[in-house]
Amino acid sequence: METVVTKTDYKNLKLFNRGKVRDIYDLGDSLLFVVTDRISAFDVILPNGIPYKGKVLNQISNFWFDFTKKILKNHVIAADVKDYPSECKPYSTELAGRSVIGKKTKPLPVECIVRGYISGTGWIDYQKSGEICGIKLPKGLRESDKLPEPIFTPSTKAEIGVHDENISFDQVVSKIGKELAEKVRDYTVRIYQTAADYAATKGIIIADTKFEFGIDEKGELTLIDEVLTPDSSRFWDKSRYQPGKSQASFDKQFVRDYLLSINWNKKPPAPTLPEDIIRGTSEKYLEALKVLAGVRLG
Repeated sequence: METVVTKTDYKNLKLFNRGKVRDIYDLGDSLLFVVTDRISAFDVILPNGIPYKGKVLNQISNFWFDFTKKILKNHVIAADVKDYPSECKPYSTELAGRSVIGKKTKPLPVECIVRGYISGTGWIDYQKSGEICGIKLPKGLRESDKLPEPIFTPSTKAEIGVHDENISFDQVVSKIGKELAEKVRDYTVRIYQTAADYAATKGIIIADTKFEFGIDEKGELTLIDEVLTPDSSRFWDKSRYQPGKSQASFDKQFVRDYLLSINWNKKPPAPTLPEDIIRGTSEKYLEALKVLAGVRLG
């Protein structure tokens, strides 16, 4: 039986930050990212962990970091516990498969979101205004329609429990400057398109995704955090794709749909998930890893 890890507490390592899913430790000249089995919905962390979720997210992310490194450098230093420094050795068993050591960067204060299809908050905004993040879109689009071309729709980077807010490209420029804003926009779309083309050959539509970038010690733009996982993307089953409605997905929409069905108010404390929802969610994550990266867990 797979051990579910919802929180780490490595006494001889310095905790740097605890996010919705990742526990990050400061190793001095680098960071240890540990991907737990925590799951959040509507910006609230749920009480249950999802078996294999952390390992799936970590290994999908590492697959994409390797796949996209020819486009842009990333923060990965080591992904195999055998290559970790000695202070990490006592925790090797738990770290194996669910962690990575990454270089320190200065993260940019924006979420770099790209959409190839219209869904989620983008669909809601389009219905109201015909636009997403100030980008005018063609009339008559249906939910889940493919867009004429991928669009960069950034958002704020909010604290845990606070919703991100869609912002315009001009607002990104005001935060980080025109040259850097154009650079992250162009890399966001390019990396997405490259990954989406590959995923399509595996029967998966990447409807949208979110990237994070940082500036490294040399002042160079670097891809950081996680890449193209079921937590940061919408993965749809290409064989079941039917525009005009929401889609069958490989991500945590399964959990969101359950929570909506019980009319939860989307505020803490979150309800406990039933066993069949936990098991079904775990299976969706495992399937995404198997299909995209050819890796089987469980």
